Amino acid sequence: MSGPDRRPPLAAFSWRRVAAMVLRHVYLFRRSWPRLVELAYWPTVQMLTWGFINAFFRAHSSWVAQAAGVLLGAALLWDILFRSQISLALSFLEEMYARHLGHLFVSPLRVYELIVSLIAMSLIRTAIGMAPAIALAYVLYRYNLFELGLALIAFFASLFVTGWSIALFVCALVLRFGLGAESLAWAVMFAITPVTGVYYPIDSLPGWVQPISWSIPSSYVFEGMRAVMFEGVFRADLLAAATALNLVYLAVGAGVFLAAFHVARKKGLLLNVGE
Repeated sequence: MSGPDRRPPLAAFSWRRVAAMVLRHVYLFRRSWPRLVELAYWPTVQMLTWGFINAFFRAHSSWVAQAAGVLLGAALLWDILFRSQISLALSFLEEMYARHLGHLFVSPLRVYELIVSLIAMSLIRTAIGMAPAIALAYVLYRYNLFELGLALIAFFASLFVTGWSIALFVCALVLRFGLGAESLAWAVMFAITPVTGVYYPIDSLPGWVQPISWSIPSSYVFEGMRAVMFEGVFRADLLAAATALNLVYLAVGAGVFLAAFHVARKKGLLLNVGE
């Protein structure tokens, strides 16, 4: 026969242990401001986006009927913008998750070569992700995005550059603040959705919001899309403005990333990828 059961009795439920675990996560919020901002971020963005959409359609109830597929076109172009940004950011984050950055830069790899490889992966990921959506839009709704013609190439190029610029800035923040800032990779594009005129013209926004909107390159692309669909006109002036802003955005995004990378290498942060 076996001896008496000498296992210790189950400990009683302890609120102190529960409080200790809660306190642990509270400390994470204190150390990582992006986590704190994220709590209020999504409800606020949703409210602003649908609030502007509701206000616009209330005053322009016949707008969609004037150009079939305008909302589908806007949604597909917005997803190009989002996918180009998140694809680059995710490729970079995957290197951080695997703790590869320190190992990669022991090799002859240069930081600008890393940036070019991330851009290449963004193109590949976006193409794979968007192809089924564009095909289904045609099969299910008879909407052909390619009916936008040669303007579509200009729109795509502009949205890709905007996405890459923002992604490089986000990657710089992750290098600086650690993986506690990774939620910005998902959140930042939704932050500009209400003010970039994806589903409604810029002039339908409140007056104080419009200068903010016109400072974002993608706003010109969505205005250009509506000009093609409603008026049959390709607005070269809008493309020129988007291109000029994109050059500024790309220079700032790359500059901030290079500066953050320099600091991270100097302080040994490439090997410290925690919170």
